[in-house]
Amino acid sequence: MALATSQAWQDETRPDDLLAALDALRIAITIFSADGRLVHANRHLNFLFPTLPPVERLTGERYEELLRRQLAGGAIAMAARPAGDEVFLATCLKQLQPGAFAPRDLLLSDGRILELKARRDKVGRTVILWSDVTQSRHHLGRLEEAIGLSADAVAFYDRGERFVMGNERYAQLAGAPLEELKGKTITEVVTHAGRCGLMMQDRPEAEWLARRLAKHRAQESAHTLKATDGTVYLVRTRATPDGGRVIVFADITEKTRAEAALANTEQALADQQSKAEVQNTYLADLSQKLDRASAEAEGAKNTLLRAMSHELKTPLNAILGFSDLMQSMAGELKPEQVREYAGLIHQGGASLLRLLNQIMDLTKLAAGRYDLRRGPLDAGLALADAAAPFAVRAAERNIDLSLATCPKGVLMDADENVVGTMLAQLVDNALRFTQPGGAVQLSLAQEGAMIALLVADNGPGVYPADIARILRPFEQAGDLHQHAGGSGLGLTLVKAFAELHGGALHIHSAPGEGFCAKVTFPAAA
Repeated sequence: MALATSQAWQDETRPDDLLAALDALRIAITIFSADGRLVHANRHLNFLFPTLPPVERLTGERYEELLRRQLAGGAIAMAARPAGDEVFLATCLKQLQPGAFAPRDLLLSDGRILELKARRDKVGRTVILWSDVTQSRHHLGRLEEAIGLSADAVAFYDRGERFVMGNERYAQLAGAPLEELKGKTITEVVTHAGRCGLMMQDRPEAEWLARRLAKHRAQESAHTLKATDGTVYLVRTRATPDGGRVIVFADITEKTRAEAALANTEQALADQQSKAEVQNTYLADLSQKLDRASAEAEGAKNTLLRAMSHELKTPLNAILGFSDLMQSMAGELKPEQVREYAGLIHQGGASLLRLLNQIMDLTKLAAGRYDLRRGPLDAGLALADAAAPFAVRAAERNIDLSLATCPKGVLMDADENVVGTMLAQLVDNALRFTQPGGAVQLSLAQEGAMIALLVADNGPGVYPADIARILRPFEQAGDLHQHAGGSGLGLTLVKAFAELHGGALHIHSAPGEGFCAKVTFPAAA
């Protein structure tokens, strides 16, 4: 009976009646023939585009001509065609190509948004549906704005478990950009996130993934998840009325820490008594250490005062003594005596000036206010320049002052003036402690990214146990007569300047085996 009724309806219904019925629809329908010309359009097209002629007059036009009419009438918004009208038309026409029927939105100049869907039948006719989706797109935009502003990570999946929408926070947890997530299944997203190492896995990967997916697919669930950076999330999942799913990751790190701290309080209180006993013992030990430190500080202060007293008084006594002698015997002194006494006064003044300069340099270094003027410096020339002023003194004492391995052209990154001061101090020390007939040798070597400058002598040397001590201010080793004119600050300054350059001072010595000072500097680029 039903079949007979259906057949009777088909017999009574004419194609013109079916086309006329399309005018009752609230969407615009356009039908194009196989050669691309408009065969039929319902009247809703004129409702969507009031500037177009009546649909009966549009019959026979191509889709491109129809679009150009809309452009000419100002119906299409400028935002829909940022690259120009021709690019816009080419993009629209691509939708009619086989296999390229994905829906696309069209923004009108009055703010409305149309969704265009295209389909082609077996004989090549194309049907395009024009739907006003302004309200739904605005609702979707508000939803996207809302989840974008959320401090939580939010994601929506459709009934086929494919990613539809989410915010940047969720994309970060998933380990992929939002655009790459669209269309991915929840299994693909969770697997990728797990293998990116963003989340801590407390069990084998397959079991961990299975548990995650089971919770996501539940009608409603809530569980915690810990990221590898220590963040703890409360993950809530709920099914939506359309069969999809919404997932929210809320950061509960601080709450978790507070709960853990509260749980530890009772145990901490129970441990206080035993800790108090340990603390008493510690305080007693600390008091003894402070007493020892105070005594050491007092001793260091006395040592410093004694050293300063000696280093300042010795040249001052020479200056005052010889100047008094020259005053009292002004008429009796011979020219050579005047020159000798003046030389001794000058020597004392130079010693005082050198001591004051060294103290000022140490003060600047300690305060971090010493500025280096670095640049490419030829290491071999620096050694030669340092040895030249001491040549006469070495010859007078019959000491062989030589430059062994000092090739030119080896560049290091250093302050030329500071390097000269350092090398002069090392050569001066070597000559002072080397016996007549001995030798002082200057050399250089490349050690990876560093340039090493060496000053070695065959003097008496020092005990290895004294090396750390003589690097401290005003500390010296050896016989007293050997320290004439020395302040005990030279090696301290050399060490500090080397470290300021990014290098170091290394000393190798032993009694009877001489003394070798090696200073390293970064090689020039």
